[in-house]
Amino acid sequence: MADRPFDRAFDFLHVNERPEKPREKGITEMRGPYYDPMGPRELRDILETMGWYVDIYKFSGGSFSLMPEEAVRELIDICHEFDVKVSTGGFIENVLIRDNDKVDRYVEECAEMGFDIVEISSGFLAIDADDMVAMTEMVSEVDGVEPKPEINVQFGAGGASDPEDLEEGQQDPEMAIREGERHLDAGAELLMVEAEGITEEVVEWRTDVAYRIANQLGAENCVFEAPGPEMFEWYIKNFGPNVNLFVDNSQIVELECMRSGLWGKTTSWGRTTTYSED
Repeated sequence: MADRPFDRAFDFLHVNERPEKPREKGITEMRGPYYDPMGPRELRDILETMGWYVDIYKFSGGSFSLMPEEAVRELIDICHEFDVKVSTGGFIENVLIRDNDKVDRYVEECAEMGFDIVEISSGFLAIDADDMVAMTEMVSEVDGVEPKPEINVQFGAGGASDPEDLEEGQQDPEMAIREGERHLDAGAELLMVEAEGITEEVVEWRTDVAYRIANQLGAENCVFEAPGPEMFEWYIKNFGPNVNLFVDNSQIVELECMRSGLWGKTTSWGRTTTYSED
């Protein structure tokens, strides 16, 4: 644990301490442009106030491919100014389907643009694990970027379908766990765990799956998608305030208030804490 690199307002009041950057636990990944556009002024506002608590900024839905190149580079530069890594999101699925012969070029362009992380996802794809692991190995060999494979237990993960439409796409969690192990062996340091099939787009939450993934792959190796306060509260209550989470940019403050023990819901108020021997 380390002191914040700034004078915190009301610093005589207790908050749970956070690991210093670059963090190996307690990682917060933040969604960037997706539901709405995010320009440099909004991003800078977020990072000037809460940037010390953000570790990864994720473009979603291939949004960067619609923007002027200079705008993408400016967003990336702002993130780096605040020691925040930048992820492509799962756009590689689109490249695989539409430009299969340009996957290598896509990864190289990501590195040249300044991206730090290339997410390797397959929620909408019928593709075997060997090919997914091969892409993790390929990205690991490109200077400047690191692979972040996605594992999921729901075919169609990343979509907005009704739970009833997705039920037949639910998969055996052991398959995702075995694939996750192979990605870690292939050079990945973090795995994205999709919420679909666990806490999102399901009739009932499959918390047993979250426990199995955390126990067998190591919670420290996973970033759990938690697109809603009730979801990230559950992860904090069950894995502690330093669990790795991916949330929308609108939820950064609420998440950090829960991690720090400042705030909570009825079932977590006053219960979130950390321990340090320092």
